[in-house]
Amino acid sequence: MYSSSNDVYYKGYSTDYIMRLEHHNQGKTTYTKNKGPWGLVYAEQLDTKKEALIKEKILKRQHRQYLLWLFNQKTNPIK
Repeated sequence: MYSSSNDVYYKGYSTDYIMRLEHHNQGKTTYTKNKGPWGLVYAEQLDTKKEALIKEKILKRQHRQYLLWLFNQKTNPIK
């Protein structure tokens, strides 16, 4: 997710990313509460929770330049 008003990205795991986005925009999560509004810029479906949590950890360590590259890939269903 991305907040243009704060120019910040949030990376996280969820089984329902639409509901999670709504929670972030409603201020129901501590980290993102005062940083919105949030928009979805990337989503990826993985086979297991373990794979998803590993991917989340990898994404949280990436630089912005890599994230921007990733968001523009043809495999991004949000594009």
